[in-house]
Amino acid sequence: MGIVHHYLYAFAATIVLELAVAVPVLAPGGAWPRRVAVVCLAQLATHPSVWFFWTLFDWSRPVYLLVAECFALIIETLIYRLCFQQLSWSRALAASALANGASVLVGSFIQ
Repeated sequence: MGIVHHYLYAFAATIVLELAVAVPVLAPGGAWPRRVAVVCLAQLATHPSVWFFWTLFDWSRPVYLLVAECFALIIETLIYRLCFQQLSWSRALAASALANGASVLVGSFIQ
């Protein structure tokens, strides 16, 4: 499988996982369709960087995962909080952390 197909597979799997986790956690933020759209936006903002930018550095796998996932956690938390102003910062952080944790866990098994 080429890099583009591998990436698209990983992106689709990430979207499904993060939607399943983050959309319910973001429930106080707004309507279901808006939560779905914002989770997809957050993935579009972070997933390509995690896959293509952070991998350019010659880091060990644990360092790469730490840096890339912290980046995703921070950016997604900001997106959730800015898109849902009635959502608390802790709720936005929880949605991002739980969704990213699930994604990394599942991703480590299917790689």
